[in-house]
Amino acid sequence: MKVYGVTGWKNAGKTGLMERLVAEITGRGYTVSTVKHAHHAVDVDQPGTDSYRHRAAGASEVLLASGQRVALMQELRGAPEPSLTDLLARLSPVDLVLIEGFKRGPHPKVEAFRAVANNPLIASENDSVRAVASDTPLELDIPVFDLNDTSAVADFILKEVGL
Repeated sequence: MKVYGVTGWKNAGKTGLMERLVAEITGRGYTVSTVKHAHHAVDVDQPGTDSYRHRAAGASEVLLASGQRVALMQELRGAPEPSLTDLLARLSPVDLVLIEGFKRGPHPKVEAFRAVANNPLIASENDSVRAVASDTPLELDIPVFDLNDTSAVADFILKEVGL
């Protein structure tokens, strides 16, 4: 599987760019999966559901299956967070995995950048950032795309990974 990241600080436009890239790239006929890193506690389950009750009772894993989707919830219960490599190994094969976050990972990335967020560029300190998608013109030694030019960013990523 090919892997490419979208990184940036909070409110930089990462999730919007990810959403548009998934739609653009799948629209071109490629299969895409995503990995999203969260810095806060997250729960995809709801209190009161049977699956929530299973986890609350102490289950290490709960596999929830229906005719529309399958969700595997794993409780770390004090174990370390899995590495990106370990997480990628759990995915079914696809053409491209887009990763949101994991800014310190060694995989290649596009940085989402919004001037209004008033954050420094990650690209200036991290050579795994291969391009920047920005809402303002920037002069850098790497490609800079308009943050809203999803087609150009998708072209760049697909060329980078050889698709």
